[in-house]
Amino acid sequence: MEEKKKMVPELRFVGIANVYDEVKYGDIYSFYSTNSFSRDKLNYENGSVKNIHYGDIHTKYSTIFNIGDHDVPYINTDISIDKIKNECYCRQGDLVIADASEDYNDIGKAIELKTLDGEKVLAGLHTFLARPNKSKMVIGYAGYLMQSWKVRKQIMTIAQGTKVLGLATSRLAKIKLFLPTLPEQQKIASFLTVVDDKIQGLKRKKELLEQYKKGVMQQIFKQEIRFKNEQGNNYPEWEEKKLGDYLKESRIKGDGGDVAKKVTVKLWGKGVFEKHEKIQGSAQTQYFIRQSGQFIYSKLDFLNCAFGIIPENLDGYQSTVDLPSFDIDKNISPTFLLERIKQKDFYKRNGETADGSRKAKRIHADTFLNFNILLPSTEEQQKIASFLSGIDQKIEQVGVQLDKAKEWKKGLLQKMFV
Repeated sequence: MEEKKKMVPELRFVGIANVYDEVKYGDIYSFYSTNSFSRDKLNYENGSVKNIHYGDIHTKYSTIFNIGDHDVPYINTDISIDKIKNECYCRQGDLVIADASEDYNDIGKAIELKTLDGEKVLAGLHTFLARPNKSKMVIGYAGYLMQSWKVRKQIMTIAQGTKVLGLATSRLAKIKLFLPTLPEQQKIASFLTVVDDKIQGLKRKKELLEQYKKGVMQQIFKQEIRFKNEQGNNYPEWEEKKLGDYLKESRIKGDGGDVAKKVTVKLWGKGVFEKHEKIQGSAQTQYFIRQSGQFIYSKLDFLNCAFGIIPENLDGYQSTVDLPSFDIDKNISPTFLLERIKQKDFYKRNGETADGSRKAKRIHADTFLNFNILLPSTEEQQKIASFLSGIDQKIEQVGVQLDKAKEWKKGLLQKMFV
C-alpha cells in the first residue's frame, strides 16, 4: 500500500508541530442528492423550504454561510417536494458546491453551512451536497480549505466542458486534502473568520458610502439640495441648455494599427479602460485619437450607462467612431457633467428618444449633442463637483483598504493550507 504523504504549512500557530495527513475528498465526505429547480420555481415571499441556487453561490453568499445573513429564496408552494429524502436536507457543517460555471475561477465554488437557524433548506440546481460523515471536521474550517489554492487548482484540473465547465462527484471524491488536527482546524477557522469579518465590514462601509452618494446626487439634481456662495446667498436658478452648447466632438484621426492602444467604455458607469482584446476592424475602419479629460460614450450601449471621462493614463489612445469623444467647455464641470449623465433618469429618458430598434439603438453624436441638460451656474457646479469628489475619495480609500484585506486573506490561504 502506498504510504500517505505528510506535510506542514508555511504559516501556522505557535506551539503546533503536528504534520498534516493526506486524505482524499471521498474519505471525508459523502454526497447527497440535490434538486434541479430553476429560478421560476423559487420566490422570496413565502414557503416552508428554502433553496440554495448555484448562481447565488457564485455571486451572493459568504464562504461561511449563516442563513440569517442572506436572503435565500423559498421553493414555490405548488412544487411537490414529498419525495425528497430527509437525509437530503441541508445540515450544519455541510458544503454546498457549485458544479457548473462559465469560468475556472468559479467552478467548484463552495459555501459551508455554519448556521441554519432551524430553517428547512435544500441544495438546488447545479450543486453538490457534501456532508463530512466519514470523519470529523471542525465547522468553519472546510469552507476555507475549499478556497485554498491547492484545492482550487485540483478542482480546475478535473473540471470538464467548453462553454460551460462541469464537475462530477466521482472526480471530486479523488482530489487530495491535507488535514491538520481538530484543534488546529479550530484555530484556523476562528482566525480566518475574524479576517472575513473585517472584509465584510469594509464591504458594508463601501456600500453605505455608495448608497449615500447615490441618494445625495438624486437630491442635488432634483434641486432639493442647493449650495450657497461665500456670502451665504443663493446661486442663480438652473437653466436648461443643450449638450452641444458645451461639448464638441473630437475627430483627430489615428492610424488604428496593431501597435496602437485602444480604449473601451465599460457598462453601468464603471468608466473608461484600455481595450485588451485583439479584435481588429476592417482596412476601412477609421480610428480617432482620444485625449484625457474628454467625455466618451458607446453609441450602442448608451442605454446601458456606458460612458465616462478619459483618465490621464489613457491619453492618446484610440477608438472608432462608435465610441465618440468630446472636448468639454470650460464653463461646465466634467465631474458635474458625468454625474448628471450617469443618473438613470437622464440616460434612459434621453436615450429612448434615439432612432433604431430597442436592441440596437445607437445614439449618434448629433443626437447626443441635442440632449437637454439643466445646469446650475459654473460656481455652483464647482461646489457640487467638489462635494461629490470628496465622497468619491472616501469610497476610494475604503476600496483600497478592502483590496488590501482581500490580498492579505489570499496570502493567508496560500500559507496556512497545504
